[in-house]
Amino acid sequence: MTEDERAIRKVVETWMAASKAADLETVLSLMADDVIFMVPGQEPFGRQAFAEASKGMAGMRMEGTCEIVELQVLGDWAFIRSHIDMVATPPEGDGIHRSGYTLTLLRKEADGQWRLARDANLLTARN
Repeated sequence: MTEDERAIRKVVETWMAASKAADLETVLSLMADDVIFMVPGQEPFGRQAFAEASKGMAGMRMEGTCEIVELQVLGDWAFIRSHIDMVATPPEGDGIHRSGYTLTLLRKEADGQWRLARDANLLTARN
């Protein structure tokens, strides 16, 4: 495994841990300023909309796993295809289970850090 591959896997690991800890600042630090997220049923959105939606989920407990199925580094760009299985549980109520695949493009930025640049999230609700 190359140094870049290890660094990208660390980004994913840090993202998952920060999501579980409700650490929005850390999650935001893993994104490029021009990040674009694509999810079914919505127009693509960026960092600001992500942050606002995350703040609206205050008190939500997140548990989950992310398995990297494929990782390719192409110079200062890379992509990962991952399978995510997660449950979001509000302070009162039942958890919402979602799982599925994502395709994520990462960019190595001027500071040498890999950050999410584009993300297509295909998670769907599970029973």
